[in-house]
Amino acid sequence: MRVLGINAIFHDPAAALVVDGQVVAAAEEERFSRRKHGKRPVPFAAWELPELAAAWCLEEAGLRPGDLDAVAYSFDPGLARDAASLGLNDPSDHLRVDYARRAPQFLAAALPGLDPEQVRFVPHHVAHAASAGLSVPEDSAVLVLDGRGEAASHLAGAYRGGELEVLRCQELPHSLGLLYEDLTRHLGFLHSSDEYKVMALASYGRPRFLNVFRDLVRATDDGGFTVERIDWDALAKARAADGEMTDAHADLASSVQTRLEEVLLDLARWTYEAAGGPKTLTMAGGTALNCVANARIAAEGPYERVWVQPAAGDSGTALGAALAVTGRNVPFTTAALGRGWTDDELEAELKRAGLPYTRPESIAAETARVLAANGIVAWYQGRSEYGPRALGHRSLLAHPGDADTQTRMNDVKGREQFRPIAPMVRAERFDDIFEGVNPSPYMLFVHRVKPEWKDRIPAVTHVDGTARVQTVHTATEPLVAEMLAEFERLTGLPVVVNTSLNTAGRPMVDTPREAMELFGSAPVDLLAMGPFAVHRAKAFQA
Repeated sequence: MRVLGINAIFHDPAAALVVDGQVVAAAEEERFSRRKHGKRPVPFAAWELPELAAAWCLEEAGLRPGDLDAVAYSFDPGLARDAASLGLNDPSDHLRVDYARRAPQFLAAALPGLDPEQVRFVPHHVAHAASAGLSVPEDSAVLVLDGRGEAASHLAGAYRGGELEVLRCQELPHSLGLLYEDLTRHLGFLHSSDEYKVMALASYGRPRFLNVFRDLVRATDDGGFTVERIDWDALAKARAADGEMTDAHADLASSVQTRLEEVLLDLARWTYEAAGGPKTLTMAGGTALNCVANARIAAEGPYERVWVQPAAGDSGTALGAALAVTGRNVPFTTAALGRGWTDDELEAELKRAGLPYTRPESIAAETARVLAANGIVAWYQGRSEYGPRALGHRSLLAHPGDADTQTRMNDVKGREQFRPIAPMVRAERFDDIFEGVNPSPYMLFVHRVKPEWKDRIPAVTHVDGTARVQTVHTATEPLVAEMLAEFERLTGLPVVVNTSLNTAGRPMVDTPREAMELFGSAPVDLLAMGPFAVHRAKAFQA
């Protein structure tokens, strides 16, 4: 069965292709259009069809639109209700729903040869649920939380034998995702985009408004929750995008983050009981990208295993919609589902650009040497990642032992200095340095840095003593594992800084040309592109 999944409704338009029980390709439209999140989260920007991503997915599989058995669209307009009746102030909602109704015709126009009758609507939260629950081989409880779907903001359920039983949905306007979006906006960041900045800022504050939020945001006994209207200005004045960040702003972030964690724990525990005590919890929805909350659920919740979909945001609903139509478990083994180039193609791009390059015996060893000398490396290898995390395919790498590395990396990327940078570590070395969820190959949990290592890897130790770790497994990421082993041989440190290969406000680098453009415009010492090395000192000699 050949199913193309499509997300094109709220933000992060994406496409994913599942063929005969295998995920062949998945990618966000932003990697092609170069518009962060596909479009701006503003009223009347209600959609953007992932035409380029969908066309590439088909090309990758050697299929034409007419070869598809189904196209799964991750929103069901038949379930939508008028925004006002949901208690939402969204003047463009009717346009969004009307667009979704016409999606079969739009898709047929974008993919000539596609029969619009092949398009199937999958409820938004069912698509989120499938992206997680059908990506593990075992039965599981599933918890979905985001800003909103058609008329709800949450789904609690259980997968048994590939079938979803919905246990509870929370109707709008109550929404933990919209709560966090409102806070993001109030703090001067871009909502539906910068929520991770709020999570980072929370570590710098104290939860001194926690009792206020415990009154206003509450889990209910039936598996749902309520979110009352919040007077944000009464707690901390709104911050302009370029305004001063005060202690009150950090305290507000800390308070909301803490209350979010508490309510998510309540919901996870209720789902465990309602689902009959399964060993595994799977999670999706934009709220599931909150790695601090995920770690707390894993540590304090009743489950033996917590698995979060790496593309937990709306881009992941493209995969989830396809899996829901396929109706079978397809274990998720890698996020490297995007575009890739052969060595010959990479070399041709380097020649076209006129960059001096070498082909060292080992690009991993060459990279480790530059890192050991405190250089910054643009690491471009294999297929690009699906989802928001750089996982060793489109990464900026640096030395974790220099306390100035965080400042340098945030300067390179043009980011706020309170933003942490993350470590990657070989899986077999994890327990020596960190505490928490292991394995953690997708950077979806935070981990406690052991006391004896905090001063040795200060660049990746956040102000609260944690780090968002990626565990690297030789069987699945042999080149990254080789680089880490060589770096440890040279420095005694088994950890390397890993952050996404992009600059602020731009999508992650996807093509070789984009990698070279970043290399040329930022103080990066080495471009490690496939097996080829481009050293800045040689490429830009005075």
